Amino acid sequence: MKVKLDFFKGPLDLLLFLIKRDKIDIYDIPISGITEQYLEYLDIMKSLDLEIAGEFLVMAATLMHIKSKMLLPQEEGETDEAEESEDPREELVRRLLEYKKYKEAASQLRDMHNQHKDVFIRKGTAEKNRIVSDDGTEYFEASLFELITSFRKVLKEIPKEVFHKVIKDQFSVSEKIHEIYHLLAKRSKIYFLSLFSNTKSKDEAITVFLAILELIKMHEIFVVQKEVFGDIEIVRNSELVKTGS
Repeated sequence: MKVKLDFFKGPLDLLLFLIKRDKIDIYDIPISGITEQYLEYLDIMKSLDLEIAGEFLVMAATLMHIKSKMLLPQEEGETDEAEESEDPREELVRRLLEYKKYKEAASQLRDMHNQHKDVFIRKGTAEKNRIVSDDGTEYFEASLFELITSFRKVLKEIPKEVFHKVIKDQFSVSEKIHEIYHLLAKRSKIYFLSLFSNTKSKDEAITVFLAILELIKMHEIFVVQKEVFGDIEIVRNSELVKTGS
């Protein structure tokens, strides 16, 4: 059964996330590296049985096509002509810039709306929802791609000898949801990575991750960061007030 998420974003969001995270020049994208990372994220999403829209697969094919064009050797007589021809990445860059501009415009409209509600968003963070705790601590809502980034670390730290090991005990999402509830009953927030400290297999780690996604869908928890690309914390919904949209 595929997991459908209301906050699931598209392939351009993933590319912009990777570009921003790695501080890449959007006008000079290292297509080989970005394609490799994109496909890795796609593999993780498939292993989580997330409902991946066809546009993600189309973008994967587009990236591989651009990569192959850039790897094709040029013959001596074609050098001058090639210099005048467009960069294979040009159309992708145009789409990314156009989409980025659209997102920024949407953020500005949200800012205007929030200002009318006497809510003030810190400049430069409009892309993320601002969340404030009872003690006044300000957080920003983590995206699905940021969750997957942290989950990549979890998968890489699972010892190879148990990564593909079949564990007799079966883990259910509902059981893991109950465990997370139990932890949050003791303390108001926990670090995302701490939930995987005792996982014994890839299957168990995936089950924990899916339990977190279910709790997000149920509006029981927020996944937040104190700064962009910072450590992810899981906080009970009742502890925070969401002021963005």
